[in-house]
Amino acid sequence: MPSPERTWLIEEGIAEKRALLVEGEQVLAAKVMWPGEITAGTRCAGKLTAKLKGTRRGVALLDGGTEALVDHLPPAVTEGQRLDLVITRAPLAERGRLKRAQARMTGDETPAASFPEGRTVHRFPAGLWEEVWHAASSASLDFPGGEILVSVTPAMTLIDIDGIGEPRVLALAAVPAISRALEWFDCGGNIGIDFPTLAAKADRRAVDEALGAALDHWPHERTAMNGFGFVQLVARLTGPSLLHRFAHHRLGASARMALRRGELAEGSGRVLLLAVHPALKAKLKQPWLDELARRTGREVRVESDPGLAIEAAHAQLVEA
Repeated sequence: MPSPERTWLIEEGIAEKRALLVEGEQVLAAKVMWPGEITAGTRCAGKLTAKLKGTRRGVALLDGGTEALVDHLPPAVTEGQRLDLVITRAPLAERGRLKRAQARMTGDETPAASFPEGRTVHRFPAGLWEEVWHAASSASLDFPGGEILVSVTPAMTLIDIDGIGEPRVLALAAVPAISRALEWFDCGGNIGIDFPTLAAKADRRAVDEALGAALDHWPHERTAMNGFGFVQLVARLTGPSLLHRFAHHRLGASARMALRRGELAEGSGRVLLLAVHPALKAKLKQPWLDELARRTGREVRVESDPGLAIEAAHAQLVEA
């Protein structure tokens, strides 16, 4: 039988556009975009407000009112000059600050978009988005004998391996989960992997080879494992990963999932009832609820339930 085709499926959600790269019933990668965001590949214009001395970098105020760091400025460009730009990395929220977007001057080339093109579907196959979403929400993935725990820091994304058993076996067993996490969570930039310490060079080499094979299709650069079990990856970063969104916009991510659950509610009843944590209720914007009512053809009511977790919004159809 022919192997299943790899296809990007696109789901147009309320306040969120989602994409899953699927092969048969398996999810290979995921991406998310929220309306109104500046994304990589966007062409825009702005004024150069500062040119950093001794470099080819500067700061531009975009016409939309946000700032971007501009790389590879020609020597003749001066402060105050209008520039045609293309975004190369979206802004990134961090603890206590927002990293500016990154941009460069446009040329004749077509900029690479950060969101894939694919086949738009009314709904993803059952369970696929939920599996990715819950993994990103918990920032973890299980594998036989353990789990990987993924943390977002200002410097890099860190992956820790937790489990029981002989270190070499544990490290090798974690490799498929690491590969899956990198693409499920749309990771990029600096990524550190903390494997169990392997004293023998042969064991470290075996893990390096397994990791290289698992990531052979994923563009990146990688260091060899050092004596403490640490490996560093560097990959192109175009915008916030799913982990970034949960780390800095957990309420926003959970609100969008609550709306999706509302769209998926089945049964009879004239009213769609959303039960959410009180903090989540405040995050549900009225235009989003209006769109949910339009899509479902039902009146939408939102009730607060402090006993629910932020991520555990519940939707059901009722008569009144």
